[in-house]
Amino acid sequence: MNPFSSGTRLRDMIRAIRACKTAAEERAVVRKECAAIRAAVSANDQDYQHRNLAKLMFIHMLGYPTHFGQMECLKLIASAGFPEKRIGYLGLMLLLDERQEVLMLVTNSLKQDLNHTNQYIVGLALCALGNICSAEMARDLAPEVERLLQFRDPNVRKKAALCSIRIIKKVPDLAENFISPAASLLKEKHHGVLITGVQLCIDLCNVSAEALDYFRKRCTEGLVKVLKDVVNSPYSPEYDVSGIADPFLHIRLLRLLRLLGHGDADASDCMNDILAQVATKTESNKNAGNAILYECVETIMSIEDNSGLRVLAINILGRFLSNRDNNIRYVALNMLMKAIAVDAQAVQRHRATILECVKDADASIRKRALELVFLLVNESNVMPLIKELIDYLEVSDQEFKGDLTAKICSIVEKFFPDKLWYIDQMLKVLSEAGNFVKDEVWHALIVVISNAPDLHGYTVRALYRAVQTSGEQESLVRVAVWCIGEYGEMLVQNVGMLDIEEPITVTEFDAVDVLEIAMKRHMSDITTLAMSLVALLKLSSRYPSCSQRIKDIIVQHKGSLMLELQQRSIEFNSIVERHQNIRPALVERMPVLDEATYSGKKAGSLQPTISTPTGASLNLPNGVAKPPAALLVDLLDLTSDDAPAPRSTGGDFLQDLLGVDLAPISLLSGTSQRPPSGTDVLLDLLSIGSPVQTNPSSPSISLPNQDSKTSVTPLERLSSLSSLSTQVSSPGGGAPMVDLLDGLSPSLSMAENKFQGSNFSGDNGLVYPSIVAFESSSLKIMFSFSKPPGNPQTTIIQATFTNMSSNVYTDFIFQAAVPKFVQLHLEPASSNSLPASGNESATQKLRVTNSQHGQKPLAMRIRIAYKVNGQDVLEQGQVSNFPAGL
Repeated sequence: MNPFSSGTRLRDMIRAIRACKTAAEERAVVRKECAAIRAAVSANDQDYQHRNLAKLMFIHMLGYPTHFGQMECLKLIASAGFPEKRIGYLGLMLLLDERQEVLMLVTNSLKQDLNHTNQYIVGLALCALGNICSAEMARDLAPEVERLLQFRDPNVRKKAALCSIRIIKKVPDLAENFISPAASLLKEKHHGVLITGVQLCIDLCNVSAEALDYFRKRCTEGLVKVLKDVVNSPYSPEYDVSGIADPFLHIRLLRLLRLLGHGDADASDCMNDILAQVATKTESNKNAGNAILYECVETIMSIEDNSGLRVLAINILGRFLSNRDNNIRYVALNMLMKAIAVDAQAVQRHRATILECVKDADASIRKRALELVFLLVNESNVMPLIKELIDYLEVSDQEFKGDLTAKICSIVEKFFPDKLWYIDQMLKVLSEAGNFVKDEVWHALIVVISNAPDLHGYTVRALYRAVQTSGEQESLVRVAVWCIGEYGEMLVQNVGMLDIEEPITVTEFDAVDVLEIAMKRHMSDITTLAMSLVALLKLSSRYPSCSQRIKDIIVQHKGSLMLELQQRSIEFNSIVERHQNIRPALVERMPVLDEATYSGKKAGSLQPTISTPTGASLNLPNGVAKPPAALLVDLLDLTSDDAPAPRSTGGDFLQDLLGVDLAPISLLSGTSQRPPSGTDVLLDLLSIGSPVQTNPSSPSISLPNQDSKTSVTPLERLSSLSSLSTQVSSPGGGAPMVDLLDGLSPSLSMAENKFQGSNFSGDNGLVYPSIVAFESSSLKIMFSFSKPPGNPQTTIIQATFTNMSSNVYTDFIFQAAVPKFVQLHLEPASSNSLPASGNESATQKLRVTNSQHGQKPLAMRIRIAYKVNGQDVLEQGQVSNFPAGL
């Protein structure tokens, strides 16, 4: 016989495929076999029809296409014999699914077989329908399946129940037809029928509230009796698993009772006794018993309140935590996380066991136990729990230190009883896992230290000790550097000693050594280096004996490839060398950082300004890498507690920080462009010279009335400013502005007289025409323009909104976007509603600053949102007709 003819047996084809050594050989065998089957199908070969379909099923399981044999399934199903129908239905379940259109052709055959006199054929039809039933088939065949739930043979009833589950999932509207037949299945003695009947009731309760009420009122007592009979049943080899009678039925009954008892006190009272019996009588040394206990615990936690049962359930979970099986411990931890919301006190009794799970070798158990410990912490147990966690932090695996450190820091910050304990615990964490600590954590620690003046000496000494032994922890080094820079004299003089500490001998050179070592560490990043430079500058004033050594360390970074460090080094070196008179004022101790303000900013409570980038938080620790303007804030020791979120860098940053108007400064500086850096802003405030040259390595300015070749650094020029005033009048004749630097006394008007020869021509005398910025059939927006004196870059735009329709506009919002070279600030609108028919108009002011004034014109995109009769309306457009010169 041809090995690839349609008459070959399935066994021979399998052997031929297994004998193939390569995928190509296998594909060749499959292609030849498929060609022989297609030939037999075309020839309508009845003798080997069932054998060919069996081959097709095997080929399908190997992953090859077999769609050409789908009709053969339908032919075999329509056959009269049981063997042919069995192969046909098996092929139907394997080769087709509910998405196939050809499946509609088999509905009539299924209906006939469901009414067949042979119970085995009925079983075949139920099995196939339960696997591939579609919504259309479910509606057509539901009456036959409902009738078969009362069939005489238990195997048919079992298959009919499973088929009913598929039907109600496909068509939930048919659920009410199966409620009464499903309730009758709960009285069955046959365990197979009973399990399927209980599962059918569970699915009915999930899709139908009517079914849930029906079973709750009529079946709860019956289910309790069934469960009691199963629990107390004698040994039966047919259903016994590890000495427990039918644990599968146990679990199904407990799940159904859980649904019925949830939210119903009467049903919960009815099942309390049997649940207690299951919880106490079930053996827990076998997996089957543990499965029943777990379901029992979950049922107890889901039904209505019974404190005694819940304590019993939580004790069972406590025993699970001592089990050697990782799966059992994991599910116990999961359940305890749910139970803590119900009875936290009962869970607290197992705290020691849960802490042991944090040290488990299994990573998933460690992580879940750590989450549970976090939920267990309160004010009364935070100290012992944190002690245990920090002790484990010392020996924990590297991959787990990150999660453990984050949880410890979160707990300490949330529950600390006093600042001394908080500082001690955070220093322990930084010493053990400082490289895993997020920036927000050590920022918060610095804020707390700043707000504990009686602990400054203790903290800086503790940090000095810690950094000697744990100098590789980056976050610890940063906090130590900051504290030594701020409180270095307390470290040397042992100021603020507490009873719990012993005095240490630290010289000024020892303190500088810490900063120098921090700067030479290969792991130090730009943040640590920048903070160290600021700390050295501060110590240069407080440690006079080390001034030259500090200067030498600072000078080493004048050629740094990092611009931030290069700029700081140049400026700080200039301060140390030439500005002894102002250095003490520049390096004063940082003001106390407001804890409430810091917490609010960390939580994102500040509102960003529209269409401008949001700057860095102002209350970061002194010395963190910042833009030059922020560096100036550090140098001047200005508090930023009450400052709003910065809207931009450079001059605007300083303007926001100090709350002063820099408009007249541009006039005095003799330039029509905004200075590019914070140092230039300082020059403007002091009315020094012209714009800064852009050489980053040695910033310098050209002074008027001097040779153009002469140049000095900005900070060198500070020493020659003793003739300048400490006040300058505002343009409107308002209150005087306090000078930034003390000791710069004579009137600033002399500076004005000094620059009389400069060009002060501005746009003050120009009048710009108003424009129609946007106009639609219902809305008109007019822009009118004005400029503040002496600031040609800045334009004040008055926007007027007019509603020309017959409907009132509410929730009116105007938004604008500008190019990167333009800065925009929107003030609040005069009203958020526009009356109809142009009776009244709303106005809003816009302040725009064009940094490319005279080179690039203004451009703006606008968007207007409002409501008309409750409907949201959104309009947008572009304004490109600004008058020239803005």
